[in-house]
Amino acid sequence: MTGTTNIGFEEKLWQAADKLRSNIDPAEYKHVVLGLIFLKYVSDSFEEKYRVLREEGYGDEEDRDEYLADNIFWVPKDARWSEIQKHAASADIGTVIDHAMDEIENENSSLKGVLTRNYARAELDKTRLGELVTLFTNVEVGSAAAQERDVLGRVYEYFLSKFASAEGKLGGEFYTPSCIVRTLVEMIEPFEGQIFDPACGSGGMFCQSARFVREHQGNVRDISIFGQESNPTTWKLAKMNLAIRQLEANLGKHNADSFHDDQHKNLKANYILANPPFNVSDWGGERLRDDVRWKYGAPPVGNANFAWLQHMLHHLSPAGGVCGTVLANGSLSSNTSNEGNIRKNMIIDDVVECIVAMPGQLFYSTGIPVSLWIMRKGKTEHAKNKVLFIDARKWGHMIDRKVRELSEEDIRKIADTYQNWRGGKEYADIKGFCKEATIEEIEGQDYILTPGRYVGIEEQEEEGEPFEVKMQRLTSELSELFKESARLQEKIREKLGAIGYEI
Repeated sequence: MTGTTNIGFEEKLWQAADKLRSNIDPAEYKHVVLGLIFLKYVSDSFEEKYRVLREEGYGDEEDRDEYLADNIFWVPKDARWSEIQKHAASADIGTVIDHAMDEIENENSSLKGVLTRNYARAELDKTRLGELVTLFTNVEVGSAAAQERDVLGRVYEYFLSKFASAEGKLGGEFYTPSCIVRTLVEMIEPFEGQIFDPACGSGGMFCQSARFVREHQGNVRDISIFGQESNPTTWKLAKMNLAIRQLEANLGKHNADSFHDDQHKNLKANYILANPPFNVSDWGGERLRDDVRWKYGAPPVGNANFAWLQHMLHHLSPAGGVCGTVLANGSLSSNTSNEGNIRKNMIIDDVVECIVAMPGQLFYSTGIPVSLWIMRKGKTEHAKNKVLFIDARKWGHMIDRKVRELSEEDIRKIADTYQNWRGGKEYADIKGFCKEATIEEIEGQDYILTPGRYVGIEEQEEEGEPFEVKMQRLTSELSELFKESARLQEKIREKLGAIGYEI
């Protein structure tokens, strides 16, 4: 990074890029900016390898096989960033970028139909576009040193979150807040095997899973990534996001609806991570009444929540497969349209392992309170016929006026509590926070899974002040407040009377 690799550099970069947005809608600008970041990454990675090969002196720096062997995209000469930046101040910069995108797609089959084009369109200010090119020219996102610091990953993730915030409700279609993703990943620990996300958005679950593997000294090649996404532009974002992280993934042949065009019909994954859209009413359930996936009952045609849960369970490996997903709180207690029966059947079959009530305001896109569901096939001996409930509704801190975020300490506490309970060690119920409940106890609550019903109310510490003394103090304070209130009321009457308004 040139003079920017420090704490908060993502914010500085965002501010600079946002200034160049002019009057472009955030949803449209997102593709302009993220496409350029991707182009810069591809070129930087290529140039880094190019320098290494040239220094070795074998004359094979233009041999495409040398790059493909290291999972590096082949970039033709006129598509390299060094060529693009020469045109930053030219009126033809849009055409140059479009041509570069075409060239890279033509040379790399995995990027077919993925890259952003249309930079040459008339409504895109070419002066601003050139300034964006100059801005990203000063960010080394593909070099070995930069990758070591995860510079590009940080920039891309940060920009995604900012665009999600700017787009509000629509932003939720492609971005899940990172603290939710990290909590799920820390809980289910996707260390090796197949990872599946049937509503993958821009691929954040996969990126965080890969980060988890690296942080625990594992090999990213030990995980296989499978995903599906119905929105065509979001599907492209995911392809680019994963390519940037050098993660190979099968996201299906094209964007597709998971219920009606399952791209991974025979997959039985070790891990499933997902944040499906909440409470979808028009999911086409009337055409799938007898589907093989509805083991626990046909989900209502007016709400897809229990269709998602069963779709995930259907794709879970019977040999200890585990799923972590986010869902609206209504699914914990709803008894309408067969939902209560489906939930009951899932609990009796012992596939529900843990429910975490999350704090409100975590999403840019919705204020709906959510919970995390951990479902598993093949529980440990200790966890059999039990469910762990965690109530984290009061946790987290506000990062702006609208959005809350869990801290690393919060995430660690949730994950450790769950892992300790699963392993039958160092776990104890804590009133107001966590409770192990048997299936019989849950039956006594009509199979409702709201954590607050089980964990109870947090015990308050004794204050040490005798009741009589406390009451005297409080009534004295209240008396003074009443007096002040009367004084202020009189003053208001006087002021209004002076201008002809008697009360």
